[in-house]
Amino acid sequence: MLRSRIIPCLLIHKGGLVKTQRFSNPKYVGDPINAVRIFNEKKSDELMIFDIDASAEQRGPNFDLVSKLAAECQMPLCYGGGVSNVEQAVRLVDMGVEKVAMSSAVILRPSLVSEIAAEVGRQSVVVVLDIMKKRGFRSGTYEVRTLNGTKLYRGNELELAKQLEDAGAGEIVINSIDNDGMMCGYDIKLAKKFSEQSQIPLTVLGGAGSLDDLEELISKIGIVGAAAGSLFVFKGKYRAVLINYPTLNSKLNICGLGQ
Repeated sequence: MLRSRIIPCLLIHKGGLVKTQRFSNPKYVGDPINAVRIFNEKKSDELMIFDIDASAEQRGPNFDLVSKLAAECQMPLCYGGGVSNVEQAVRLVDMGVEKVAMSSAVILRPSLVSEIAAEVGRQSVVVVLDIMKKRGFRSGTYEVRTLNGTKLYRGNELELAKQLEDAGAGEIVINSIDNDGMMCGYDIKLAKKFSEQSQIPLTVLGGAGSLDDLEELISKIGIVGAAAGSLFVFKGKYRAVLINYPTLNSKLNICGLGQ
């Protein structure tokens, strides 16, 4: 039976664990291996880890680091960052990565989705779309950005998602650039646009600041991946670094399974 998932998202920058705000000002928050160990103890549903340097620096994944993370991780692991060919994806899966996430590479060449899905299975292919609100007279609509939000994709975001789904993506991750690290709640309007179209699992990232935000997303969207970064690495209004995750009872209530 499918159910909603609550997913910590960790960002790797210069080998360390960081948290950004609107894709800028990365703040160092600790060692990624240690964070994985803590999420193991807290029995996280799943874990997403993105290397935010790899594609921007035009390099592949840091396989040495990924192998250490995968060996430590006791939950399903989704890794993204620098994946641009089939060989890299296969190598990651062989290391123990359950899901391989891609963004700029598959937006440039959607057929890559099909090629990788043929080798590792559709369930292991995740497409990440970084999305921000358009400014000016087109305010209220959205656009897709790549390479840490620096490059504009000149096309419709829903049509792109459908194209990648048809190509063989097994999951879509919608990441709100505007809400990233702001802890102001998810962009529910954005999530609804994609949930109404998508026939594959959807994960929403960007903006969660409380367990109430997770509950709102799940109650309004239905079965979904509720992903968050700041919520699970910061505590309190002063954003003190503290790795945390909902207790089992809290998780059940959020997902509507506690009644």
